[in-house]
Amino acid sequence: MAARVHDCVGAFIVKDGEVLLGLRSDDCDWLAGAWDVFGGHIEPGESADQALRRELDEELGIAPTRMRYLDVITGDAPEPWRLRLYVVEAWSGTPQNRQEHASLSWSTLEQAQQRLAAAHPDFPRLLAQVLGVR
Repeated sequence: MAARVHDCVGAFIVKDGEVLLGLRSDDCDWLAGAWDVFGGHIEPGESADQALRRELDEELGIAPTRMRYLDVITGDAPEPWRLRLYVVEAWSGTPQNRQEHASLSWSTLEQAQQRLAAAHPDFPRLLAQVLGVR
């Protein structure tokens, strides 16, 4: 029997050449104590876009007004997962730490690449693509 794949969405929240990252709380089920993008699991009956909008409201209190699909990355720890990544370049509301994160940080390309490199080998390349460095 094939293992269940956790279908997830995530976003690079981009402003003025920086990306907003969250340091996950130590008691999170996934990626405890690690830097991460914002997002989460797609619920039954939700599209990826709907899930991302819900997650960004729950985690940051923002509503995307300009977003685009970027890519998909996969992994198998702690269980098989698929993350559909988006870029959010405009939103309503002010990002606030509402849940799951110990802190938020606007990060330069170099900071973000360093913080996310351990999470997945594609993050540094995707960050460079998003922040305009080829």
